[in-house]
Amino acid sequence: MSKPLVAVVGRPNVGKSTFFNKIVGRRVSIVEDTPGVTRDRIYAEAEWTGVHFALIDTGGIEPDSDDIILSQMREQAHVAMDMADVILFMVDGREGLTAADREVGMMLRKTGRKVVLAVNKVDTKDLPEDFYDFYELGLGEPIPISSSNMLNLGDLLDRIVENFPEGAGLEEDESIKIAMIGKPNVGKSSLVNRLLGENRVIVSPIAGTTRDSIDTPFNYDGQEYLLIDTAGIRRKSKVNENIEKFSVLRAVAAIERCDVCMLMIDGREGITEQDKKIAGIAHEAGKGIVIAVNKWDLVDKDNSTMSKMKREIGRELAFMSYAPAIFISALTGQRVEQVIEMARYVAENRAMRIPTGQLNTVITDATMMKQPPADKGKRLKIYYVTQVGVKPPLFSFKINSRPLMHFSYSRYLENKIREAFGFEGTSLKFVFREKGEKEDA
Repeated sequence: MSKPLVAVVGRPNVGKSTFFNKIVGRRVSIVEDTPGVTRDRIYAEAEWTGVHFALIDTGGIEPDSDDIILSQMREQAHVAMDMADVILFMVDGREGLTAADREVGMMLRKTGRKVVLAVNKVDTKDLPEDFYDFYELGLGEPIPISSSNMLNLGDLLDRIVENFPEGAGLEEDESIKIAMIGKPNVGKSSLVNRLLGENRVIVSPIAGTTRDSIDTPFNYDGQEYLLIDTAGIRRKSKVNENIEKFSVLRAVAAIERCDVCMLMIDGREGITEQDKKIAGIAHEAGKGIVIAVNKWDLVDKDNSTMSKMKREIGRELAFMSYAPAIFISALTGQRVEQVIEMARYVAENRAMRIPTGQLNTVITDATMMKQPPADKGKRLKIYYVTQVGVKPPLFSFKINSRPLMHFSYSRYLENKIREAFGFEGTSLKFVFREKGEKEDA
């Protein structure tokens, strides 16, 4: 089940980030201080009138000079076109309509995508004299808003939700959706081609985007799959410092839609900061994760090379130690057959349910082996635990005091659950509720 995607596009300093923070509030997806994860607030889950959606901020671009603003806006617009169900085009009501706004507006009109036009920094109910110039963009009725004062944000969200595809976020099928994620040029497309070629199940590709991502459905061993290729940005760009950011945005879109992320690492380079950033997004989204170390045929090896790489993965990606690693070569086909097998295995683990009786037996044994923490004479008590969700597995603990549930003890309990039931390849989510607290609190 995937949520609709909303991409926020606009010039620097029109208020995109302020809007993002106001709408998201405390519902930001990437919030915890996970080691190794750069906490750029570019993606978050949001909700309006019961409709859940993903909000993607393409902002945060600070150009060195005016002459590259337009090139950056074009890149933002292209990324938004690739992945969004609805594009929120934000302009500055104080500055009025600019040439850059006109050009991007023309691009957006040609996409056929749903576009909502927001005129920000209209801080009073009185519209600026040049407000009606924005009708020239041909993107429908502009909505005057003030992100800082939260003026008309409800009307804007109503318009966004109205433009979601019918049934968006509700459709669910039996196929396992695998997203190939990672930096540009780590071999994502090569792996997709190798998988489809070897299995002889190439079908007519469904164009997933307007540029360089393609969704390919296929059947393997009686199971339906959908491969989501998130090819990196290949064309030259004047804005080299933003290449990595846009590749992350594309990964975000693919991660939101998939069941299992195939995080591809270049075996010659090892784990980079960009790898950790993309891995962190997949981890926080609760997706299944398999680490595919590609180009293994090009690595100079001895008897300890693979062990060293596994240790590096464990050190640099310690926050997702549950993710299995496979060592492959998309070029030669080495161990490529493990990719689909592992993805299916992880998807099954992500959907696994544990009977309440077995679960409580494991937790009871765990508390007997290691006494729960105490503070000022009061000790943590765990009354019972039950699994309340899947994809990812979600466990609800009934306890006497939430402050007594230290992070270290929560991690200990997670390890015990994994020892008993596996759950390899998927994160586990815990909810702690005090006695008397409602389940839906």
